[in-house]
Amino acid sequence: MSRKVKIPLEIKGLSEAEGIEPGLLARLVSSGKVVVPSNPRHRSLRPCAIGQDMRVKINANIGTSKDHIDVEEELEKARVAVKYGADAIMDLSTGGNIREIRRMIVRESPVPVGTVPIYEAVCSRAKKGGPGAMKADDLFKAIEAHARDGVDFMTVHCGVTKQTASSLMKHKRVTGVVSRGGALLVAWMHENGLENPLYKDFDYLLELAKEHQFALSLGDGLRPGSIADASDVPQFHELLVLGKLVERAREAGVQVMVEGPGHVPINQIEANVKIEKALCDGAPFYVLGPLVTDVGAGYDHITGAIGGAMAAYFGADFLCYVTPSEHLSLPTVEDVKEGVIASRIAAHAADIARGKGAAWDREMSVARKSFNWPRMYELSMDPQKAKERRQSRRSKSPDVCSMCGDLCAMKVVDRMTQK
Repeated sequence: MSRKVKIPLEIKGLSEAEGIEPGLLARLVSSGKVVVPSNPRHRSLRPCAIGQDMRVKINANIGTSKDHIDVEEELEKARVAVKYGADAIMDLSTGGNIREIRRMIVRESPVPVGTVPIYEAVCSRAKKGGPGAMKADDLFKAIEAHARDGVDFMTVHCGVTKQTASSLMKHKRVTGVVSRGGALLVAWMHENGLENPLYKDFDYLLELAKEHQFALSLGDGLRPGSIADASDVPQFHELLVLGKLVERAREAGVQVMVEGPGHVPINQIEANVKIEKALCDGAPFYVLGPLVTDVGAGYDHITGAIGGAMAAYFGADFLCYVTPSEHLSLPTVEDVKEGVIASRIAAHAADIARGKGAAWDREMSVARKSFNWPRMYELSMDPQKAKERRQSRRSKSPDVCSMCGDLCAMKVVDRMTQK
């Protein structure tokens, strides 16, 4: 195992936040079991640790599209995401001045910022043709530009190779390729007859990551986009490739994590997490959801939270939030808030089961027992919403809620024991 990964200067503060010894955290970072995305150019950064024995972290995706470009709205999404507990933000912008938007987000964000450089590389060539018009050099120039702008981690779909893509032809799927980055690379390879440059020139990618000190997030370009496609050959074929790339990244002294599905039924979540941990030697696992059903349109922050809680309990380390707009539209500011809180609940539920964070819940229970409403609001994930619900629900007594009134279970038993 490589010991070349640079240990962050913030290790003491991070260890205190996680409740573990600094030496142990340093060893986990050095072994690659924990990553701390931290680009020195991100001046406002408050780093976080992602991986084994850490609190489960969550990420919020924001960014423009060609159909809707409102930079101030995206900045507000970033602010709201951080306010309600996001540990990281990804800028997935594909419309407007992508580089300037990214710079503004990095400048304002106190949490790590991630990106998917192939989006900008393809968009910059859009007028000259489809994905095939992108040159390999365009992609690496985009990666370097993102690094120079202070991006802390980048999703790179290095496991989408000519061989893994061929699995799609042999094993038919209901939803095919749902990863945007994965689809762009499949199209690029088909149009140019060449191997994925992120895989072919992986050593050069590692050089850039080492020089600019950003972490790699190995994207799951062939992730399942429906529960019918979950745990199929293309998904695990790609994961096998990623496992080998994790080893190469660690040997080069580059921090690396692995992205995962996707849409996965409940009964397959544990196996998916354990297979990733085995094939990728314990690399931090970053999952989208996973969504446990395909029919939750408008409520996919809930389907994602169900899967996220389970995945995190079984060992996933980083949950990418899902908003109510998933599969439907670009999320609004309110959608971002709802998505962050849903994922934060999932992460916290898993943390409790993994032996972390239950003191917070005990404080809430003590406040409930004493009917200390202000303290309950304060301890809620969304204090304002809790207060508004309490005050708008026809409560006639300050001591109880309007659901039970005088039949409050705690009050009934308290009166009995006080006699």
